[in-house]
Amino acid sequence: MGATIIEKIVRRNTGMEAAKAGDIVTVNVDRVMIHDIFIPFVADKFEEMGFKKLWDADKVVLIYDHLVPASQVDDTRHFRKGDEFAARYGMKNVHRSDGICHQLMTEAGYVKPGNIVFGTDSHTTTYGCVGAFSSGIGYTEMASILGTGKLWIKVPETIKVNINGKLPSNVTSKDIILRLIGDLGADGATYKALEFAGDTIENMSVASRMTMSNMAIEAGAKCALFTPDEKTAEYCEIELTDAQRSLVGDEDAVYCRTISYQAEDFVPVMACPSQVDNIKPTTVLEGTEIDQVFIGSCTNGRLEDLEAAASVLKGKKVAPFVKLIVTPASRKIYRQALANGTLKILSEAGAMITHPGCGLCCGRAGGILTDGERVVATNNRNFLGRMGTSKVEIFLASPVTAAACAAAGKIVTPEL
Repeated sequence: MGATIIEKIVRRNTGMEAAKAGDIVTVNVDRVMIHDIFIPFVADKFEEMGFKKLWDADKVVLIYDHLVPASQVDDTRHFRKGDEFAARYGMKNVHRSDGICHQLMTEAGYVKPGNIVFGTDSHTTTYGCVGAFSSGIGYTEMASILGTGKLWIKVPETIKVNINGKLPSNVTSKDIILRLIGDLGADGATYKALEFAGDTIENMSVASRMTMSNMAIEAGAKCALFTPDEKTAEYCEIELTDAQRSLVGDEDAVYCRTISYQAEDFVPVMACPSQVDNIKPTTVLEGTEIDQVFIGSCTNGRLEDLEAAASVLKGKKVAPFVKLIVTPASRKIYRQALANGTLKILSEAGAMITHPGCGLCCGRAGGILTDGERVVATNNRNFLGRMGTSKVEIFLASPVTAAACAAAGKIVTPEL
């Protein structure tokens, strides 16, 4: 009997050659990520559990991204607690305002194909873009890992998603994952692994795959996995091992469900207020007036996303009375976009370009909205109160669609 990607990762990690979906196993953790919101709670729980040292300080990464720059007085407590904890236990992998945690974990080389990684954020599923099993956990589980280096899990069943063909020029991987979430429903993949395959996937950049693995959690998925290839190797700056190359779902593997799409059938879509699975084509929303556009986040703040937005806005201006906020996902991306002229195009169009970080996505800073306002955003959630008051309407879209809306001052379908 063949194996799915998640089964292969778990078997190699645990040495259990017959591990399969539904089994309870204890895995050896390769890396963990803690962000600034959770570090005070992780620190307190770790010491409450009686641990005296970290299982491996080099495998722990602390990232300040949600609360920087501080927007509330209490935010500084998180920085102080985090710095104290890192110093006390010898943590060297600390990033202060270098970018969003999920961008940095792969960009900085912390995650490699075949790794098992946990983080204190639900969008830790992002690292599946390079073929790693990664998932979000709470602070109690994280404290336990810090002391033991292990965690028990149930091996997820897998939903296989096949996509073949060439995408229309105005469609991106964001439209694909939104469509999939709409088809599955917000709970349609609960505690399942999403395994992506097909020539459309093979032709995608790692950045595009990252968008899809990032949003897998919006359908309830435990993880989302892509087979490592030469693009993965180049991105991770490694040479793939035979074991990493073998992380592909076998033809005779057992899947709980298989979904197939033809790329040419995809169209630009949006997730409409206030549920991520409330998906509609932009064509039925055209003409809806907007107040703001946000391009950024761990979902769509990468260089290719900023470049795509710039290609739409080149030579144009943001519509009167519409605010366009652009937030690169990391300092590296910020510098790259600055060096190649992307930020110049966006700023000349009227964009406000902010410090790399979570910013508006988590509603802490950088352009929160008020009653009756509408925003088109490239991030991953449009829940009530996410970006301001509970009467703000959030429409999720691709960077291409978002940029077109910014220029029009209303929801439009980007041109082919």
